[in-house]
Amino acid sequence: MQDFEMTVYITADPRTVWDAITGDEGNRAVMFGSVLRGDLVPGGNYEYVGPGEAGAETVHVYGEVLQAEPGAILQLTEHPGPIYGESHAELTSRMTWRLEQAGAGLTKLTFTNDEWSEGHPSQAETVESWPRVLSSLKTWVETGEAIPLSA
Repeated sequence: MQDFEMTVYITADPRTVWDAITGDEGNRAVMFGSVLRGDLVPGGNYEYVGPGEAGAETVHVYGEVLQAEPGAILQLTEHPGPIYGESHAELTSRMTWRLEQAGAGLTKLTFTNDEWSEGHPSQAETVESWPRVLSSLKTWVETGEAIPLSA
């Protein structure tokens, strides 16, 4: 299974980037209107909830928090939400956001999506979807406006 990794440099400090990754405003802007809910501590559970086939509170992705150090790392297991099929709990991957200070007011963000279970339906899409999301995150943090995410 092919892993995805991408690095972007964002003109902001790591804590600002962390807040964009974990906060409601940043998530709504770059995660297709969803917000990140849950307890961002190791062993905690989370879910991305937003507009979708099941209404305004559709669970798109959920899982467990593996690591969470504000301004440094967020690592999560990932399962597609229940609306994406009966086998959603058996499908998994891992998402990791690593943030490093790369100079005054500059963050190096390295995002990895790996450890894919066999047959995960989202894996093939990552090569297109994550670059758009990460580019939108960078643009949103730097300008306050996200890029359009639809094709």
